[in-house]
Amino acid sequence: MDTWLIILLAAVVVILILVLNGYRNMKSVKALPQEEFKKDLRRVQLIDLREKEKYEYGHIMGARNIPMMNFSMKMNSLRKDKPIYLYDQNGRLSIRAGRMLKKAGYTEIYMLKNGISKWTGKIKSKNR
Repeated sequence: MDTWLIILLAAVVVILILVLNGYRNMKSVKALPQEEFKKDLRRVQLIDLREKEKYEYGHIMGARNIPMMNFSMKMNSLRKDKPIYLYDQNGRLSIRAGRMLKKAGYTEIYMLKNGISKWTGKIKSKNR
């Protein structure tokens, strides 16, 4: 009987940790659907977190490329008084970058829900 109680308590603790961790992720960066993300692109700091080759192949017009691999070193170049819009291929890197920005004191952090893979807006590339 004691073994089952310990297993149950351990399961509850694991579930709470997962739920709270997910909640913390959501507080770091707000996911915006494409239509809402498109609205203010000229008034924000638009950051593409993908590697340079993917950025050059095609990116949202006005985006600045800061690959996730270099993000911790270059994020201090971002202004704290302007909203930051992040995107990557599918949204995973944006959550990580958002957490880093939040820890550094940035407050207005948004990401493109589902990343650029679902983007239907204008794309700029070297070939176009």
